[in-house]
Amino acid sequence: MDMKDSENYVTETLEGWVMEKADKWRDHYENNYQDKHEEYYRLWRGIYATEDKTRDSERSQIIAPALQQAVESSVAELEEATFGRGKVFDLTDDLADEEDGDVAFLREKLHEDFAKTKVRKAVAECLINAAVYGTGMAEVVIEEIKEMAPATQPIMEGTLQAVGVNITDRTVVRLVPILPQNFLIDPVATCIEDAIGVCIDRYVPTHSVEIEQEKGVYRDVPLMGGDWEDDLDADQELTHQPEDKVRLTKYFGLVPRHLLIAASMEDDEEIIILSDEAKDDDSYYVEAIVIIGNGGTLLKAEENPYMMNDRPLVAFPWDIVPSRFWGRGVCEKGYNSQKALDAELRARIDALALTVHPMMGMDASRMPRGFKPEIKPGKIILTNGRPDEVFYPFNFGQVSQITFAQAAELQRMVQMATGAVDSAGIAGSINGEATAAGISMSLGALIKRHKRTLINFQESFLIPFVTKAAHRYMQFDPEHYPVKDYKFNVVSSLGIIAREYEVSQLVQLLQTMSPESPVYNTIIQSVIENMNLSNREEMIALIKQSQEKTPEQQQAEQEAQAQAKAMSEAQVAVFAGQAQEFIARAKKYEAETKAIPVELETERVKVVASMDTDDERNFNNRVQIAKLALTESKQGV
Repeated sequence: MDMKDSENYVTETLEGWVMEKADKWRDHYENNYQDKHEEYYRLWRGIYATEDKTRDSERSQIIAPALQQAVESSVAELEEATFGRGKVFDLTDDLADEEDGDVAFLREKLHEDFAKTKVRKAVAECLINAAVYGTGMAEVVIEEIKEMAPATQPIMEGTLQAVGVNITDRTVVRLVPILPQNFLIDPVATCIEDAIGVCIDRYVPTHSVEIEQEKGVYRDVPLMGGDWEDDLDADQELTHQPEDKVRLTKYFGLVPRHLLIAASMEDDEEIIILSDEAKDDDSYYVEAIVIIGNGGTLLKAEENPYMMNDRPLVAFPWDIVPSRFWGRGVCEKGYNSQKALDAELRARIDALALTVHPMMGMDASRMPRGFKPEIKPGKIILTNGRPDEVFYPFNFGQVSQITFAQAAELQRMVQMATGAVDSAGIAGSINGEATAAGISMSLGALIKRHKRTLINFQESFLIPFVTKAAHRYMQFDPEHYPVKDYKFNVVSSLGIIAREYEVSQLVQLLQTMSPESPVYNTIIQSVIENMNLSNREEMIALIKQSQEKTPEQQQAEQEAQAQAKAMSEAQVAVFAGQAQEFIARAKKYEAETKAIPVELETERVKVVASMDTDDERNFNNRVQIAKLALTESKQGV
């Protein structure tokens, strides 16, 4: 409280503080973005304006539909990728929670409530705004409704049945799209959370404000007359705007605490402090919600009542521009190509007016008095003299046929800049030769561009909205929504072009394998999942059922597995016995090999010994023979 002098507290009001910031933010938007956004809107709608002339002598007002096709094709691709499978998001609980029934219930309940509040329609409008203006924005609104359902009730002690309606009060969450001229943000902020505050400044019907005053949501004070600003109207091309309306300015963000206290004390209200920490908070700013009518009447001022203390707004850029909140949309990407295409077509149409419609020069001195120079079938023209001497036709030649080729090339440039191509024009638009390899490469580049935008949309818009909506339901409808910490993730699929591209790849993959392959049925199931068939779920169920086996087949497979197991075990035992036998033989051979040298030595010793005995015997024999011969010789002498 020491940041401001006490003298300034008396003169400053909360509504004045908010409107001062809103006016400054509006001046910044009008000076930098408004003219561009209005021209993008006209190009998308096909509305001509004099300031959109490409040259001073231009008379044609045609606007080529190339940019319109690019916007609608890109938006349709993202819608199909988000809502094509029915489920928009999924829930995950913590790993410690063993019961997943509450997660499934909450998921189905959110989908059911989103269908009742037409969230898909609101998201589609936000996608259109993002494609045209570059940024899609929406407000998360809480409403109390009365749900009515037909019912019967027994009367007269059960003898009769009374037919009537059951009425139940419920709190629902809606998504309200916001146009750029109705959205004001701090110029230095790059996202909603970083800004000091965000304003929604637009016209609403008078009766809606009166109803909220009767309910006690708004203060019951007379609305002051305000200045009408045509820039706030939803459709600025209307010649007469409705007058039974109120300018409602909603501010979500930080406000000076003393101004919020002073505004609440004027109405004898008390500020509700949601936590004990907030009681001891002595910061200068406090997160609050301020609603002002006609630029000067304070209708509501309170501290942020939501349990997560978040701002009920979501926004996403179609394509990110660094360090800037406002993104880059399809119209901005294809703006230059669209303007060149319009200039080409308008120049051709202007030239056609000179070549198709007859023009003639005439001698005014030889024309009858009071003659109207008109040319039409069956008209008789009276001349004073020969008609060929009085009239001279002008012929400016023929329009060059090259303009057709130039217009087609400029249209291709629009598709190149925006990345939006319909599947019917793929062969002629992204690849003139229409070869399979060229189309595959071009489609890969297109799908990657769509994927970038899809990621921006999911992370910046869809998941934050689902999270905020779930928290609102937990806070204001705890009977139907249990209060737990859930994690949300998107269940997004491929877009139409991406699906066709993936199906063609899967079909080519099927041609490379046989039907007996275990992957064959899985690929067929993926092909069917990517096709928009009325009985797609039934076909997938039949494929899964065909893959499931009957109890008899399961029993036969178990018996076959048991036999195969027994056979493998027997083979293992045989192999083990053979291995042991081989080991024993190896040991035997090793022992025998070691015994061979000993045996050989023994034999050698025996041989040597035997050789010694024989030699000794032979020697003795020779000695005896010698003795005998000596004796005989002596006797002969």
